[in-house]
Amino acid sequence: MTTQDSAFTRPPGTPAHLPGTPAHLPGPVPAADREEGPPASSPAGEGAAAAVAPPPRVLGDPPLPDRLPRPGAGAVDTWLLRITPTAALRADLLDDGERERAARFRREEDRTRYVASHIGLRRLLGAYLGAAPAAVAFVREPCPLCAAPHGRPAVAGQAEEAGGLHFSLSHSGGFALVALAAAPVGADLEEVPRPNVVDNLESQLHPLEQQQLAALAPADRPAAFARCWTRKEAYLKGTGTGLGEDPSRTPVGAGPRPEPVPGWLLADVPVPAGHAAAWALRTG
Repeated sequence: MTTQDSAFTRPPGTPAHLPGTPAHLPGPVPAADREEGPPASSPAGEGAAAAVAPPPRVLGDPPLPDRLPRPGAGAVDTWLLRITPTAALRADLLDDGERERAARFRREEDRTRYVASHIGLRRLLGAYLGAAPAAVAFVREPCPLCAAPHGRPAVAGQAEEAGGLHFSLSHSGGFALVALAAAPVGADLEEVPRPNVVDNLESQLHPLEQQQLAALAPADRPAAFARCWTRKEAYLKGTGTGLGEDPSRTPVGAGPRPEPVPGWLLADVPVPAGHAAAWALRTG
């Protein structure tokens, strides 16, 4: 369970992912997705639900090209990173704030996840912006709820630029997901929770989503809950409110297709077995 972009900020006591989810990696990244190349882009349509986006490209060890084409209007580029100890070796790419935050993690695996995901994010942003990864400067946008500077993370100068590059980062278990677009975008990645977690958290959902879950067989509820929760967090991260907004307020749906959300396009992202992911793109 994340709020905003989990790798940047999280209120005290908020877990990094849905509590009670398994720590193992249930399935490998498909071999066909391991090759680097142009990212998967998803077209957006106003007032519609995209349902399922193309699979993300996988950020691997080969170097990225010096420049990647920016996503066009209404498109989302997605990248998946497998987090390994070697993926966190270039900590010199991080800025002072990132290194300070990484040092505060008590568990080595949490530190590795944070460092590796931020290195991957910087490599991608550098390729899209034509800049050195270490030179990318992050800022925080004003919170929509209180105007304090703890809203969506952004690249300095990009949020104000027409068609500027927007991003969202999420990580869970052994993977990180990055979404990039020319408009505000949110992304979330979660491990599928255990049934007792669904029982404890489903009351936080919109009544429509609770009804959709109640109509399912018990064995199908965890995957549907994860599908719903990743859509919800992606949307809330895209708006910049995070879980400062009541998650029961806006229905995104627990069914096979996201519910339409005015001004936003939501899509599920294919990720390795045992996980769920989604992005939300502002269209209005």
